Amino acid sequence: MFMGMDDKLTIRVNVADRYYPLKIGRKDEEKIRKAAKLINEKILQYKQRYSDKDIQDFLAMAALQYVVKIINSEHQSDVSPIMEELNELNQEMKEYLEKE
Repeated sequence: MFMGMDDKLTIRVNVADRYYPLKIGRKDEEKIRKAAKLINEKILQYKQRYSDKDIQDFLAMAALQYVVKIINSEHQSDVSPIMEELNELNQEMKEYLEKE
């Protein structure tokens, strides 16, 4: 079977108890699912620590923590491929949100 550039699939990704349908390349599925898992684990840690906050606060804190890690790693290696993937994922999320 020929695997061309249209080797895409649609998956549903759960982030912060919301499901997002994303059209992705098959090779990216594992990374995207792992990223969602890491975000959800971080949110759970914050939920357990700060019961007076809401999910938006937990998402913001998780995003901030992971972006700081990316910035720190910029000094150690070239992160342009990671930033490219984040930009693509951001665009897909933006398209999804605009549909709602």
